[in-house]
Amino acid sequence: MSEQKIAKEAFVLQAIRNLRKPPYKGIHTVYSNFNSDFRRYYGEDSRSTVDRMVEEGKIGRRFVKGGVMIYLPDDMPVPRDTLSKILGGD
Repeated sequence: MSEQKIAKEAFVLQAIRNLRKPPYKGIHTVYSNFNSDFRRYYGEDSRSTVDRMVEEGKIGRRFVKGGVMIYLPDDMPVPRDTLSKILGGD
């Protein structure tokens, strides 16, 4: 009898909730071992699942050194407005 696996989306959301370390609100997909654990559990790369979830607004993503950070949508960092500073705004 084969083991019943949790849905890929549920795995991603649980990983974000359970692997993040305060004060960080997201996880680095490489340094947290998320990518390798996803591959070990499902036998495939996590990229297509993560890309689809980002497109559907179920998670947020930021490209960072060494990979990507993934977040729950409400925990996504607000981008800094450096352009207004460059152009002379406050």
